[in-house]
Amino acid sequence: MGGESTTRTAPRGGGANKRPVGSRTGQRLSNLAVALGLVLFLGGFAWGAVVYRPYTVPTSSMTPSIDAGDRVLAQRIDGSDVRRGDVVVFKDTTWANAPMVKRVVAVGGDTVSCCQEGRLKVNGKVIDEPYLPAGTPAESSGFPTVTVPEGRLFLLGDERDTSVDSTAHLTDAAGGTVSRGAVDARVDAVAWPVNGMLERPTGFETLGDLSSPGPLRTVVALVIAGAVLILGGAAHGPIAKRAAASRTRSGTGTAGAR
Repeated sequence: MGGESTTRTAPRGGGANKRPVGSRTGQRLSNLAVALGLVLFLGGFAWGAVVYRPYTVPTSSMTPSIDAGDRVLAQRIDGSDVRRGDVVVFKDTTWANAPMVKRVVAVGGDTVSCCQEGRLKVNGKVIDEPYLPAGTPAESSGFPTVTVPEGRLFLLGDERDTSVDSTAHLTDAAGGTVSRGAVDARVDAVAWPVNGMLERPTGFETLGDLSSPGPLRTVVALVIAGAVLILGGAAHGPIAKRAAASRTRSGTGTAGAR
């Protein structure tokens, strides 16, 4: 009777389960991106944790550079690395039994006085201090010339009217100065709210080299790059599956129209 055969031959070029060309390479690149991203992301965080310490500034003595309640990131440094203009975290029990944040305006061997035309004078040079609140003098009241002993620092707050700083301790045995060894870290940036890196104190450039910024920008760049690679690599699988499903539907529709 010779019935019609129902056996069909699969079309050349393979069935629907054939993997798209290049998918294996894409998967390998995706895995590589995720692995590299994890290295950069975790490495950046680890580096930052080793180099930086977070502090909360409790008072307004550093306004407007740092407001009360701001969260800052301070680079761990040795006191011998401190230079004029640095904002440092230190602890001196004669001042307070807690870490304090002030700006270094003079180092060992310097002479410092105030005020000439409302401005600070260090080693006979008038210092421009753009970080002070606009229109305010370097001090509300002057103080006599202080010679800073070697190995010590003279520190002021940026909000001079309210800051309890070296000027409040001029009658102490150390003449208001603090040992370099009391410094724990140098403030690099205000982390919260996100105000970014502190501006460089250019007014002290005529007296010597300024401190270089820490590696915070590099740390942040590594973390961001790592996150981008992780997200990009992880997105490859879902995107590839969606593309494959779209090709399958397109192929099915074409076959049914024949």
